Amino acid sequence: MSSPAVDPDLLDFAITLADRAGRLAADRFFTTDLAVTTKPDGSAVTDADHAVENLIRTELRQRFADDEIYGEEGGTTPGTSGRSWVIDPIDGTTYFAHRIPLFSTRLACYDEHGPAIGVINEPVAQRMVFAGRGLGCRIRIGDRETTPILRHTDDPADARVEIVNPSRWPGDLLLTLHQNVKITGYLGGIAGGLLTGLIDAIVIGGTEQGYEDLAPLPVIVEEAGCVVTDLDGGPLLSGPGSAVISTRPLHGRLLEIICPTRPGRRRD
Repeated sequence: MSSPAVDPDLLDFAITLADRAGRLAADRFFTTDLAVTTKPDGSAVTDADHAVENLIRTELRQRFADDEIYGEEGGTTPGTSGRSWVIDPIDGTTYFAHRIPLFSTRLACYDEHGPAIGVINEPVAQRMVFAGRGLGCRIRIGDRETTPILRHTDDPADARVEIVNPSRWPGDLLLTLHQNVKITGYLGGIAGGLLTGLIDAIVIGGTEQGYEDLAPLPVIVEEAGCVVTDLDGGPLLSGPGSAVISTRPLHGRLLEIICPTRPGRRRD
């Protein structure tokens, strides 16, 4: 039996909240007094990360006091409702800190049935992708809203593949992709690339992605008619922080190319 559709009002709330948070992030992006520090793990964090997460946490607490909330900067606030929210206030903080507009605000909701809502807002690009379980996936670019437009090749040689974090990829993974697919640079990620028909897949390797980075993807990808796994073909959120996001006809073929390059995989 399929899981029930999420409440449309809950999706509308998440979209509105992500939009407000994105406007705050964009305002801070264009300021001249951005404070940047280093976290214990060596990654950058800004005062904007904290401000955006605090805004989202405050709104969630006021609206859904019994829900669990997890945020990249503030950790977990326990809940009792069985529903949880996941916040990545600024995904791409290093870009943000260097005033490169390749960042997003990410919000996800999970309930007893699994992934319920995913929102990825890129405020400077004026681009947002959002989905609710059973409600489909939509892309908002400026004032225009549309459904995903997908390419449908199943031939890797014809596939356009966006690669993420290639500077830290194993050499054999990078080489095998170069030999088998059409590698692209950044063409807009999931919202401005995969779901607008510019590319066929996104491969994320190298630096491990955090849970909050990946949390919106399962429901967005499923509702858009695509597939997402880790680089070994396993479940995304329990994997090592890597991802293969692609159209359905291509996904299995990509994994056939990628998996032999993975550590611990048998090489014929």
